[in-house]
Amino acid sequence: MIAYLNGQFLPKDQIQISPDDRGFLFADGAYEVIRCYQGKLFMADAHINRLKRSLRHLRIDHAGLDQLLLVAQRLINENRLTEGQATVYIQVTRGAAPRSHRFPAKETPPTVYAAAAPFHPHQDELDHGTKIILVSDTRWARCDIKSIALLPNILAHQLAVDRGATEAVFIRDGCVTEGTHTNVAGVFGGTLVTAPKSNYILPGITREIVIDLCGKLQIPVREFPIFETELQKADEIMLIGTTVEITPVVQVDNWLVAEGKPGTITKKLQQAFYDLIAQS
Repeated sequence: MIAYLNGQFLPKDQIQISPDDRGFLFADGAYEVIRCYQGKLFMADAHINRLKRSLRHLRIDHAGLDQLLLVAQRLINENRLTEGQATVYIQVTRGAAPRSHRFPAKETPPTVYAAAAPFHPHQDELDHGTKIILVSDTRWARCDIKSIALLPNILAHQLAVDRGATEAVFIRDGCVTEGTHTNVAGVFGGTLVTAPKSNYILPGITREIVIDLCGKLQIPVREFPIFETELQKADEIMLIGTTVEITPVVQVDNWLVAEGKPGTITKKLQQAFYDLIAQS
């Protein structure tokens, strides 16, 4: 596989990153994952803009990142991923410098890495739904930044795997925030409800698409907290994200959502999403 590092395209197994890189030492960086369908990057501009936003908040130089769209497409082409589905992972760190909690010298160049890989969707989960668990949200208060510091997410996700689930959904102050790598929405009386944008959730690209699709399908949307105590009253629950697309949730912990089958609104949104991909 061919990957990209700091202006060079190299065999992935030949890429070397300094042990002094602040991404390695401090998880001092941000990332994005772009989905690719049949060789075409999906919502790539939105992902690059969100990466720039993350870097801006982390005070990491993001000048010149517009070239990453060309980098991503070249990685898809050179790795012969133009058929089927794939992802492009992009990571930018504050660069390599002697270990210190303070920022390195301003002239320290960021480390920019990107790699492409084939992607195989979990079709059974998309078609028939999945199980999630609820966990306490112990993360920092800037979840709107797509930081590479993901240890709480990893621990929560592994707990879900250990319990026979595919995702862990965070609860903070009695409210649903988001999953370890997904946004979450519920349907209550025909209205789609999802947590409002704040510093406690990532402003999801697919989340915005879903809200826009709801407008086109005349499905009411309410950006409002979903209280844990109200979750069992949901007619439908869904996970939303770049890799999960729109995945129905049919079980939460030890109880079933509705009758344990994907709901009609979830299915409508799935079809509208697939239509959008085809049009793109």
